[in-house]
Amino acid sequence: MIRPFKAPDLERILDIWLEASARGHSFVAREFWESKIPEMRSLYLPSSETYVYDEEGAVKGFISLRESALEALFVSPESQGRGVGSRLLAKAKEVRPSLRLNVYRENSKGIEFYRKRGFQTREESVDESTGHPQLLMVFTP
Repeated sequence: MIRPFKAPDLERILDIWLEASARGHSFVAREFWESKIPEMRSLYLPSSETYVYDEEGAVKGFISLRESALEALFVSPESQGRGVGSRLLAKAKEVRPSLRLNVYRENSKGIEFYRKRGFQTREESVDESTGHPQLLMVFTP
């Protein structure tokens, strides 16, 4: 079930975000992701519209939206490959007909995931915080 984020979900969401970020972006040091937890907790999540994928009371993934930006789509590593990400992305498309996101160019699995679901690359830039190239991808119905 996909439902709106609730305050008790926060620590689980942060755990998912850290583990999925570190594994999916192994080209960026884990310490970088760990250093961003306070910002996720106090800035990014509170300013976003967030939904969680809840399976029998256990949060398995989440999406965060801000205007037309898909700021986050993360699935716990143990739940990846089971359709959780696809369901979360479908929810994002339901609440925002047009979406944009940034994905690291080195994240080939992420790029392929979004391309298969109708996203197109618009431009490339460098993420100032990591120095890694990223792609701006957009979805329009």
